[in-house]
Amino acid sequence: MSHSIRGLRREDLTHGIVQVSLDLKNLDDGLRMAAIAAEAGADWLEIGTPLLLAEGTRAVRALRREYPDHPLIADLKIMDGGYGEAALYAEAGADAVVVMGRAHDATIQRVCEAGADFGLLVMGDDMAADDRIAEAKRLENLGVGMVLHHIGHDHRNMHRELGLSPLTDLPGIVAATTIPVQAVGGLSIDQAVSCPTIGAGVVVFGAPLAIDDETSFTIPEGDLPAVLGDAIARVHATPVNR
Repeated sequence: MSHSIRGLRREDLTHGIVQVSLDLKNLDDGLRMAAIAAEAGADWLEIGTPLLLAEGTRAVRALRREYPDHPLIADLKIMDGGYGEAALYAEAGADAVVVMGRAHDATIQRVCEAGADFGLLVMGDDMAADDRIAEAKRLENLGVGMVLHHIGHDHRNMHRELGLSPLTDLPGIVAATTIPVQAVGGLSIDQAVSCPTIGAGVVVFGAPLAIDDETSFTIPEGDLPAVLGDAIARVHATPVNR
C-alpha cells in the first residue's frame, strides 16, 4: 500500500488510527520500539524529537528501510527555516513534519509549500498558544493539513494543580476546524482511546505508555507488546465522531 498521508481528510477517518511515538535516544532502541509498535498494529510511526535530535535523518532512513509501507512522522517542531528543514526530512523518507504554531506565519507557510512540493502532511502544533481554538483556525488558514493539539510536558508538570489536559479544548478545536485533529499531552490510555469519539481520529501513544519516565527516553520493562496491542485494538474499534 502507499504510505502517503498528504491530503488526509477528516471524513476519511471512519475509525481511529494509531500513531506510536518513538521518544527514544538512540536508533537501536528506536528500531526495537518500532518493531513492537508495528507488531502491535500501529498505523503510523513517529520519530520523536529526542530521537531526531540524537540521530537526525539517519533515523528516518533506517525506519523507512524497515517499514516501507508505514507513514513516518518527523516531530521536528520547526520554528524557522521551514522549507529547508521540511525538504531535508522529506528527502530522507518522512511523510509528515511538525511545525510549531508559535513560529512566524512565514515559516508555517514555507513548511506548507514544502509539503506541497514533496508530498508531506504538515502538522501544526498549538503548544503554548494563549487561545487554542483561535490557534487551530489560524493553522488551518495558513495551510497545515492537521492540527496537533498539544499540552507540553514541562508546562503540564510545573502546574499539576491545574489538571491541564488536551481534552479541555479538544471539542472546541474539532468544531472550529475542518482538517484532522490529534491530541497529545498527559492522556491516559482510556482518555487517548476516547479521542475519536470527540472527533480527533488520529490517536498518539507515546509517553507515558511507551516510557515510564518522560525524561528517561528508554523502553520500559513489562508487557509492553500486550498493553500496546490492546490499546491499539481499542482505538481501531472506535468510530470517529465527524
